[in-house]
Amino acid sequence: MNHSDSPGDSPGPAANPLRQGGAPWRWPDALLSLMLAALLWWVLVGGDSASWVVGVPVVAAAVWSAWRLRGGNAGRISLRGLLRFVPFFLWESIRGGVDVASRVLRPRMAIQPGFATYTMGLHTPAARLLFVNCISLLPGTLAADIADDELRVHTLDLEGDTGPELSRLERRVAAVYGERL
Repeated sequence: MNHSDSPGDSPGPAANPLRQGGAPWRWPDALLSLMLAALLWWVLVGGDSASWVVGVPVVAAAVWSAWRLRGGNAGRISLRGLLRFVPFFLWESIRGGVDVASRVLRPRMAIQPGFATYTMGLHTPAARLLFVNCISLLPGTLAADIADDELRVHTLDLEGDTGPELSRLERRVAAVYGERL
């Protein structure tokens, strides 16, 4: 991970390596997506069976949209990797929120913001998208720019080394998509 020369540097224009376009439907993957979206709906509405009047079209639209927006080489999701990722995601979300809150609520804010560069090893467009979107759950980090394999990350503390945290997140995302780094 490389730190920028100036904490105030702003990232350059974003290049989008995540190609758009519908990927071919694979029924086992589509069924898994439908089941996960339905489970999420059921949890969000507290198991209220009357909500399915709205839930069925919402879940169907969400699954259709997700498949439509997938990159052409989205890859297959590993159920084992996904099941291991969910608790990691929840824990890191809580940890990140507590860390940021504790930093900004201190009388002398413990921050030294700036940008750092991280080189991604993920290849699948969907894996890259998940990785970039999950970076903000890590304490004090936010994905700011992406160009090819280089990712600019805004961090609240340039003194801390976010490289190991990003590598750990990248390995978890790679496991979701069955990629080797």
